[in-house]
Amino acid sequence: MATSTAKGEAGGFSPAERDAMKARAAELRAEGKQGTKKADGLQAVLDSIASMTPEDRALAERVHVTVTATAPDLSPRTWYGMPAYANADGKVVVAFKNAGKFNLRYSTLEFQDAAHLDDGDAWPVSFAIGTWSPEVERKVVGLMQAAVS
Repeated sequence: MATSTAKGEAGGFSPAERDAMKARAAELRAEGKQGTKKADGLQAVLDSIASMTPEDRALAERVHVTVTATAPDLSPRTWYGMPAYANADGKVVVAFKNAGKFNLRYSTLEFQDAAHLDDGDAWPVSFAIGTWSPEVERKVVGLMQAAVS
């Protein structure tokens, strides 16, 4: 009989990855019980942002303000525990992956299949954000406008 082994240390999921999967499972359970509501999604995003380190929280707050102002038709929700924004079909268009969650050097703004960023045979879908500036804001606004066009 085969035995199962925990794979956290060598070649398996990291504790952060396991936490993200648990968060996503909880999100799916909640959707099944009460359906997705915009107000609940917004509160989940705000709670997710509030739980971040101060550096990540500052970036996430600016991303949230910029995304919601630029693409008001997207609904805030969490996705694998991260702030995300979904289209009318419930498909995530963009998510903010904070550096502290996975011990990364920088946070990223990650676009999913539902984003309209296609440009030829290859195009970027993940953008690193080290610090927020007017230039970064302009770039995010342009990406969001393209993503929802």
